[in-house]
Amino acid sequence: MSPPPPDPLPDLLPDPPPDPPSTAPPVRWARELARLVVPVACPGCGTPDVRWCPGCRALLDGPPRRVEASAPRLDRLDDVPALPVWALAAYTGPVRELVVAWKDRGRADLDRLVGPPVRSAAHAVAGPTRRAAAGRPVLVVGAPSTASSRRARGRDHVGVLARAAEAGLRDAGARAAVVPALARRGRGRDQVGLGARARGRNLVGSVVTRDRVLARAGGSRPAVLLVDDVLTTGATLAAAERALEDAGADVLGALVLAATPPPGAVTNDARNLLAPAVSLVCGSGLA
Repeated sequence: MSPPPPDPLPDLLPDPPPDPPSTAPPVRWARELARLVVPVACPGCGTPDVRWCPGCRALLDGPPRRVEASAPRLDRLDDVPALPVWALAAYTGPVRELVVAWKDRGRADLDRLVGPPVRSAAHAVAGPTRRAAAGRPVLVVGAPSTASSRRARGRDHVGVLARAAEAGLRDAGARAAVVPALARRGRGRDQVGLGARARGRNLVGSVVTRDRVLARAGGSRPAVLLVDDVLTTGATLAAAERALEDAGADVLGALVLAATPPPGAVTNDARNLLAPAVSLVCGSGLA
């Protein structure tokens, strides 16, 4: 008995569909795995699964504001106006949380968040800065950290701000360059947690200039814009200003990411900072 003819149905069935393409390439898998191991959240408000939220990001936008009036350590006794200082925001609420995460909690990814607003702020203050520089290049000098602080953080975080400020000045047509003209010597501790008097004592004689670096970059009378992360009492900027002036530099002003509001200030608006008018005082830099 001959075998039955083959069933024709299998030949009529369509080929099985190919395996669907992967919707999660290796990079995406790695990112999702990293989120499981180290959850990502907005440092300002804690919104999960975002590096930073639009609302907290917006707190660093807008024009920089003058804040030196809230820093008592910037007051001088030689009839020279206090060093002009511009800040992007008040160091309170979500902004404070953001800055602390960026500085001290390993959130180096926030460089991409703080850099662009600082660049825009430097562009905004470039006009009066260039006039005070009177044709000289503007040396952007970051406030120095202690060696122990740099080791703990694994980097010079103020350098991120200094490079952003340099770019903003250049965007506005100014000649600008980041110059590591300041250093900390001795074993002075970090300023975090110190009161006004303790901050002043901690910095006495500990901020010094790298004279050769300064002279090579700026000539006999360099024009300097200081950059720092947070303005609290003004002790750090005052020490930097004195050291640079003793080395023959003209310190035109300072740009900081955030400033501690003065006592009694209304801080419902995270950008509520004192904002006196900007003007140029011949022979005294900006005022």
